[in-house]
Amino acid sequence: MAEDSVRVDSWLWAVRLFKTRSQAQAACRGGHVRVDGDRAKPATLVGPGSKVVVTGGEIERTVVVQRALRKRVGAPLAAQAMIDETPPPPPKVERAAVPQRERGAGRPTKRERRDITRLRGY
Repeated sequence: MAEDSVRVDSWLWAVRLFKTRSQAQAACRGGHVRVDGDRAKPATLVGPGSKVVVTGGEIERTVVVQRALRKRVGAPLAAQAMIDETPPPPPKVERAAVPQRERGAGRPTKRERRDITRLRGY
């Protein structure tokens, strides 16, 4: 193994994209990790310049390897070891506040029922 390359599962754990190395291995085996466009096995080697794409849940993280790390490091050093090319998430859509009765307040009064029907547009 070359000095400037390291296993992808070990690197993903070292730069804190996964909490444990076994989680990184499981993601690789499940097909959630791609290195330079190809599906990666846990033992796939990555080095400076390699593009790693991790899919999981709603987000897809895209990072470029700056430095090969074998051991887990602190967050500031992990940020220096990669370039995060993940696009920002779309803005959340805000909804209008819906008035709600307090729990245990009993049934609405006649006046409150009229307000509710007026609010709903009946």
